[in-house]
Amino acid sequence: MNDADPATPPPAARPAASPKRRLAWAAGLLAAGAVGGGLIALSVPAAAENAAGTGAQVAATADPSKGPGGRGRPQAGETALTGADADKAKAAALAAVPGATIVRVETDADGAAYEAHITKPDGSAATVKMDKDFKVTGVEADQGRPGHR
Repeated sequence: MNDADPATPPPAARPAASPKRRLAWAAGLLAAGAVGGGLIALSVPAAAENAAGTGAQVAATADPSKGPGGRGRPQAGETALTGADADKAKAAALAAVPGATIVRVETDADGAAYEAHITKPDGSAATVKMDKDFKVTGVEADQGRPGHR
């Protein structure tokens, strides 16, 4: 039978989706997009830090009270550094102790303007002290675990 044959019935038409079904599809796509966007957002800070890094290791500091990346907390009178100041302190510390891992950077309550708690390549802990211009004024050995006094 060919297309011109009147005996051939037309193909079955697909029924139109109901408004509820279209709404369910839209909600499902929106939820999938939100989950995917959330996963991407979680990976962007780590990727940005890796891309902007100096080739040295920089530990994560999401929770300063736990885990290997955020060991210890600033003592009384000290404040964690963020932004450009944190970047300058990290760069100065890594220049002073090549191959070190940054544990945290903060203001210093013991005489220096800033300090960076680090783990040296040999695994020992140290604190790099800096003046207000981020010039390294000394490297002190820490007692105990890295990032702790």
